[in-house]
Amino acid sequence: MVRTEISLFLKNVPGELGKLTALLGEAGINIDAITIQDASSYVKELFKARGKSLKRIASAASYSSMSKDSADFALIRLLPAHGTINQAIDLLTEHDYLFDMMPVIAVTLTNKPGEISRIAGQLGEAGININYVYGSAVHADQPCLFVFCPDDIDLAAKVFKEYNPD
Repeated sequence: MVRTEISLFLKNVPGELGKLTALLGEAGINIDAITIQDASSYVKELFKARGKSLKRIASAASYSSMSKDSADFALIRLLPAHGTINQAIDLLTEHDYLFDMMPVIAVTLTNKPGEISRIAGQLGEAGININYVYGSAVHADQPCLFVFCPDDIDLAAKVFKEYNPD
């Protein structure tokens, strides 16, 4: 349920994702979930959050430059298969990738209408904000994996416990 997600920036050019995933695949590391987004939207949200906290760590010119440069990168979030997080970290470090790690909740859901709504509603009732979520389904009769990044991981883990009892 609570798992470690790896976030990293890749140049937004053809072949970079292929290189990363080939590296992981050749090492026998399966990716349970992955999402990719233009890094500029991530940087803009980061600036908004810093603006609200009034904690500026760079000049306005630096923020403008970072925002422009971020369009050249993609933000990759991936969830290595159970038991392979340390191997993935070692591999990325060895190959000089810059990355960060974040605790997230990976939950297997029944693939039926309203399932995400029910969970999002329960998180909302518990006062937990969802920073982001990603997932997908293959067939209607098969379970699907969704990754949630809540603002309170411990409280969210309690909410999700009923969906994936260990």
